[in-house]
Amino acid sequence: MDILVIGGGGREHAICWALAKSPKARRIYCAPGNAGIGQIAEIVPIQVHEFERLTSFAREKKVDLVVVGPDDPLVDGIVDAFEAEGIPVFGPRKNAALIEGSKTFMKDLLKKYDIPTAAYEKFEDYEQALAYLRTQAVPIVIKADGLAAGKGVTVAFTREDAEQALRQIMVDKVFGESGSQVVIEEFLAGQEMSILSFVDGETVRPMAAAQDHKQVYDGDKGPNTGGMGTYSPLPHIADSIIEEAIETIIKPTAKAMVQEGRPFRGVLFAGLMITPDGKPKTIEFNARFGDPETQVVLPRLKSDLLEIFLAAVNGTLAEAEIEWSDEAAVCVILASGGYPASYPKGLPMTGLDAADSDASGLVFHAGTAKNEAGEWVTNGGRVLGVVGLGKGIAEARERAYASAEKIRFEGKHNRTDIAAKALV
Repeated sequence: MDILVIGGGGREHAICWALAKSPKARRIYCAPGNAGIGQIAEIVPIQVHEFERLTSFAREKKVDLVVVGPDDPLVDGIVDAFEAEGIPVFGPRKNAALIEGSKTFMKDLLKKYDIPTAAYEKFEDYEQALAYLRTQAVPIVIKADGLAAGKGVTVAFTREDAEQALRQIMVDKVFGESGSQVVIEEFLAGQEMSILSFVDGETVRPMAAAQDHKQVYDGDKGPNTGGMGTYSPLPHIADSIIEEAIETIIKPTAKAMVQEGRPFRGVLFAGLMITPDGKPKTIEFNARFGDPETQVVLPRLKSDLLEIFLAAVNGTLAEAEIEWSDEAAVCVILASGGYPASYPKGLPMTGLDAADSDASGLVFHAGTAKNEAGEWVTNGGRVLGVVGLGKGIAEARERAYASAEKIRFEGKHNRTDIAAKALV
């Protein structure tokens, strides 16, 4: 089969890597891809929002399956565009991707169907939002309604920070029209957990649980990023809690989407908080593979990812074989200096070959390119995801950091405490 993967980050590199292991995978295209993905897939220089060019390419190449990675094209209806051309595609339609595209829609859905989540209020008017905010205790959470590249959420620990975040979203429009509406939400303390699931309507097949590190600095300090590292499994979280989250949050949400006339097909990502009383609550839902969660989850998948995608598209997901390895995986993100604010590009990198040669690890490219001399250079905020594999978190973590240390570029920044909580 010939497959077209849409996207160009670390998540898409991991997806292409996993698909390439399938005996059914003949040719893999990736649009727009990146230099690292080009090592295993044919790069197609078409951007993710160019729906007409993408569908034309898929028709011309007689692509058998399209897999959509990023959130923006899903929310904008790329799956609908491919379906209109009769091209098989893995991912949710526009009306189902709204569960990520609008936080107010998501929160209202959970409230309607009594699915556990934090208390909240939504606002379209800045003055009303500010007046409400001033009646609330801190810490408190401020969220832009729409997509914001993983950076539209502020956990404010002071009233000043809360008011500044609200002003930046609604007045300064730092996230554009994504900030025309906001959700002001109760702060939930506890352990975070991510559960990604293959979903086809009411059929939910959970993946191995993972935990992300959003803040840029050690100790969960500094601004939110798209993710600075992940690990899986979660030995410090009881299986009973994971099962409770699946039964009380993920499955009811899939069922609710069907009842709303928005059946979800694709990967449903649940961002969860385990509160001090041991109960999971919903922080967010995403309509696609997480990044960088995918980089630790897919290396633990023993089954054929292409077969799972095809089962979801064909409506046979309930019968699909899905088996997970007992192996642990830890991903450390190597970021450009200055990320998540402004950062330089085009900086030379060394040590990639040494890191790639590690038998117990993987390097997924997120923001890389090759210059005219054929040398690796940085080309994004999150540059690489370095993954270590091992019998447990400690071994996988040691291997990830050992590989990450081999890679050098000016201003390189990474957290040093990824997965540390799992060792306590």
